[in-house]
Amino acid sequence: MTEPGALRFTHHSRVGMGSEQLWVVAACFNEEAVIIRFIERVLALPQVSRLLLIDDGSSDATVAVIRAWQQSHPDQGLTLLELTRNFGKEAAMLAGLDFADGRCGAAVLIDSDLQHPPERIPAMVKAWQEGAEVVTAVRDDSDAEGLMKVATASWFYRVFNRLVDSIQLQEGAGDFRLLSAPVIEAVIQMREATRFSKGLMPWTGYRSVEIPYSRVARAGGATSWSSLKLWRYALDGIFSFSVKPLKVWGLIGLLISLFSFLYAALIVLRTVVFGVDLPGYASLIVAILFLGGIQLIGIGVLGEYIGRIYIDVKRRPHYFIRAVYEP
Repeated sequence: MTEPGALRFTHHSRVGMGSEQLWVVAACFNEEAVIIRFIERVLALPQVSRLLLIDDGSSDATVAVIRAWQQSHPDQGLTLLELTRNFGKEAAMLAGLDFADGRCGAAVLIDSDLQHPPERIPAMVKAWQEGAEVVTAVRDDSDAEGLMKVATASWFYRVFNRLVDSIQLQEGAGDFRLLSAPVIEAVIQMREATRFSKGLMPWTGYRSVEIPYSRVARAGGATSWSSLKLWRYALDGIFSFSVKPLKVWGLIGLLISLFSFLYAALIVLRTVVFGVDLPGYASLIVAILFLGGIQLIGIGVLGEYIGRIYIDVKRRPHYFIRAVYEP
């Protein structure tokens, strides 16, 4: 067990040690109801050398359950990183990749709620052994999530791909991926405060192979992703990879200015032809409210970018580790 406050890990040589090992990396948050089933299904796979769990500040007995299983199965290859608080899934995944970097030949990122079936890992390993640098699991049409969630996710992928030029996201692709050692090293070099791993991984440009999987309903517990959190995460993805929202509002401002100029010219023409004309109070109020709303929305979009700059320049660590539990 490592003492509290550990932040950095000593990386093993990238040649030799761990070059053929496959690690499975999973973040956990209040998963006491399902975590044992997840551990047993993952470690039952002969391809898996080690399972690395990152507890992201669970308020239930997740850590205690994992520790009890670990102590009763000391030779099963289970490691637990316990973070000091809930830093978020992105930070927890980064902590896992930081720990795995240099220790394995590839790592599979997977959710611990069993919506990502561990039984697809052998197919991912096969693709990796055949030369793939990234293996991305893509949801098929038999998705157990609600229609509204599936529809909004599809809408997000379409909007993202329209706004972002540098990468294109595969609809149905999430965090369930196998990353080879060079990809792990590349991903952990990107330390921006607002992380969107679904975009960071394809942005690296490494060769990717896609395999299908069926996402099932949660095996237990409740999701911590509310509609508001999903909305914020979608905004993080768009604002992290595109400045087009800023350009769009610049274009809107130009069009409104052009419309105002044409309207002013119309008023001048009416005054010259028909004499002095007093505009109506209602139309004036509507115009003021419309322009005020446009300005506030534009300021809000600008604030999203400035807020991210403010958070990023402070360069705070993404996470703190209370302890590392190894067999």
